[in-house]
Amino acid sequence: MSMGKRLAGVLSFFVVAAALVVWAVTTLITPGSPGGVVDFTSAQTAGTPVNLTLMTVGSIGFGSHPTWVSYMVKSPDGQWEHSTVWDLPANSTINVTVEQFDSGSPLRNQVLGQVTGTVGDSAVLNGKTYSEYNSNTGFGVAHTFAVPALGIEVPFIGVDGSLTLCGVAPCKLSQPHNTITFSFKTHGPGSYSWQCFVPCGLGYLYGNGGPMSTQGYMGGFLNVES
Repeated sequence: MSMGKRLAGVLSFFVVAAALVVWAVTTLITPGSPGGVVDFTSAQTAGTPVNLTLMTVGSIGFGSHPTWVSYMVKSPDGQWEHSTVWDLPANSTINVTVEQFDSGSPLRNQVLGQVTGTVGDSAVLNGKTYSEYNSNTGFGVAHTFAVPALGIEVPFIGVDGSLTLCGVAPCKLSQPHNTITFSFKTHGPGSYSWQCFVPCGLGYLYGNGGPMSTQGYMGGFLNVES
């Protein structure tokens, strides 16, 4: 093989490699929240708790990635929004209600089954308080809500996967689900990232691609404002 052909082959390899890197950055890393930011500060009376209602679903059922798992949030006017970026007041109590419609599985790391960073380091599952959940029992853990900078980690227990589960959000409370509640307190102003740490990106390497690495699905930000 001539030197020119070898050089052309090497250059072609690097072009392909560069293209793969660009693809990875644009499809797996670049954030893009489908619903923008939902503001919970303007309608809040100073010093009163904020009620934050979330939904977790096994498939969002609409948009550019209808089969992806996702979070949704109920806006202050009572409408479900496909957004994972929320404006919250600083130094306030946030009362969270989660309507959890997805099936679960055993955790890869049982530490993620512990409730931390919430008021009382506990949460309530269908009326029963828990501070830790063994994901090797029952129906496992579907998702988690974790805010590392605030020390928050809450496992969301899965529902029975043999049932007919909701496939298009927003789901109805008449469909199989778990209701999970907990409270946490915001700190000073800042942007705090939150993430689900259950690898649920079906069809992606180790489950960590797709919805796991795209803002608007399994991760987002708490924009804490003074």
